[in-house]
Amino acid sequence: MNMKLTGPVAGAGLSLLFVAFAGAATMLSGGSTLTTSASSASEGSVTATAPTTSYSSSTSSSATTTSTFADFDFANGTKLPGKATLWLGNATVAPGSGVAYVPVRLDRDTPNTVIARVITVNGSGTLRALSGYHYETVDTVVIFRPGDPLVQTVAVPIIGMAQGQQFQLKLREVPWGGLQGQSVATVTATSATAATAKATGTFRQPRSFAATGTLQFELAKDTHKRSPDGGWNRWATSLSHGRTQIANGETGLYLDSTVFPGVEGPVYWGSQGLVLHSQKLKSPIHHEGRNWYYGATVLDGRNFLASQIGYGQYEWEARMPSRRGSWPAFWLVSTSGWPPEIDVYEGFGYQSYWDFDRHVAHTIHGGSGGVRSFQRGVTIQTEQAYGLKDYSTGFHRFAVDIQRDYITWFVDGVETYQSVNPFKGHRWYPIMNVAVKTTSAYDDGSGDMIIKKFRIYSAP
Repeated sequence: MNMKLTGPVAGAGLSLLFVAFAGAATMLSGGSTLTTSASSASEGSVTATAPTTSYSSSTSSSATTTSTFADFDFANGTKLPGKATLWLGNATVAPGSGVAYVPVRLDRDTPNTVIARVITVNGSGTLRALSGYHYETVDTVVIFRPGDPLVQTVAVPIIGMAQGQQFQLKLREVPWGGLQGQSVATVTATSATAATAKATGTFRQPRSFAATGTLQFELAKDTHKRSPDGGWNRWATSLSHGRTQIANGETGLYLDSTVFPGVEGPVYWGSQGLVLHSQKLKSPIHHEGRNWYYGATVLDGRNFLASQIGYGQYEWEARMPSRRGSWPAFWLVSTSGWPPEIDVYEGFGYQSYWDFDRHVAHTIHGGSGGVRSFQRGVTIQTEQAYGLKDYSTGFHRFAVDIQRDYITWFVDGVETYQSVNPFKGHRWYPIMNVAVKTTSAYDDGSGDMIIKKFRIYSAP
């Protein structure tokens, strides 16, 4: 979510409405609009010239990423290297061959994970190749992690293609975490030129989550404390600027039963863990000059010393809500003020495309003094990319590892995203919340986030 400390805050994880699409507008506090464009100067721009990188590479990377951005001037967390542009390359295959290799390329080293979904498409004209007759359908995910070689190939099984027959490979949408170059590649059977070769090189496998720091905090029912503004040993049930986020378009009032007696929940211990309960109120609550018809919920660690670290790991185990209009998030804000911000998990339930059981969003926000200068992240369909799903029907682990060189995100112990760390020297405090952004009946599915475990590990 996304804060701005001048005026009402823009809320936990406003971040990435859908950063994959150019021109997505993000509301900042005070009602102003920040438009993020895939071709903006701060994010890098797409040019008409294809990258010249060869599709054969011997570059290797180890399980521990070595940053190629060590000399980049992050300007105290206000700048980030530009996005890499991803291209699909045309390919040739020899008639009678059993496989075609289609190159997928980045035009530069990437400071963050880039994920592209690609699919085969039938050819056109009299020499069109057809799925199931001439080639097998491919619908797959291509992942580039920081430090990886800049070219890899997608293998398409060929059933049988004659001279001149062709089909295509195309991007299903703008690459997550990168810009879009050539989005459609043509695969042609020909004996006139050498067949496109399979890319070589070593690609880093995803990391597995392991806590390397010292256990500093663990959520437990018998020691859990909270109050409206929090304290050195307790969570706050408000955000640093208050209990509303109008500039975010949120319609939920962040509740506390000691401030608003008689409301359901909004935070309580259930049989499966700590429940953060969002709701449509039985009766509206008048607060700050207007009526509120929905109740949101938050636990904020801005004053809770045990929840704050500089480097180390945060790990949540939780079940997400499924209600349309809910906006659950786990996020971190700098103790020196917003921005920066790290969104460990966000669920954009107010967006029509969002699938609570398959989508996960990770984002960082940079800037200073209440002004955001960049945001970068991904919305991932994790079932296809990593085989992970069912976040609203079962408990899953969401974690982030903050090191001096890289920030790495994990779901169920599997690395799902990585970004170079532009925020060196900051300390962080956690926020977990279920915002509400709807005017609907708000009664489908569940509006609750249930937190089964929460641990914090600190590192030097």
